[in-house]
Amino acid sequence: MDKTAPSTDEIEEMARQTVEALPEQFRAAARQVAIRVVDFPPDDILREMEADPFELSGLYDGVPLTQKSVMDVPAGPDVVWLFRRPLLDEWAERGNVTFADLVAHVTVHEFAHHFGWSDDDIAAIDRWWE
Repeated sequence: MDKTAPSTDEIEEMARQTVEALPEQFRAAARQVAIRVVDFPPDDILREMEADPFELSGLYDGVPLTQKSVMDVPAGPDVVWLFRRPLLDEWAERGNVTFADLVAHVTVHEFAHHFGWSDDDIAAIDRWWE
């Protein structure tokens, strides 16, 4: 059994597997969103959100599909950020979920912002919705 903490690459793979498990009608659009996994949120994000680096486990950075227009000039790719160290801390604090389940939960939550999903929509594909 491997006792090391998952790497950023391993977490990214977990997130990609979560995207591939989304209902078919959402998968193609979800594949257009970049997934970035880093140890901590970048300083500019922390400043903008006035957040503690250990309290932010994921973030959707982009324009939700429900707010996009064909007239929009793209400012860059939409991104789902996952933050490794806060995820590891949350996992250790919870103590009652697998790390892969936590990553899937946070990934679905961040993609929900991309799709403009309601809580009911999220609950339909993520039984762990809080």
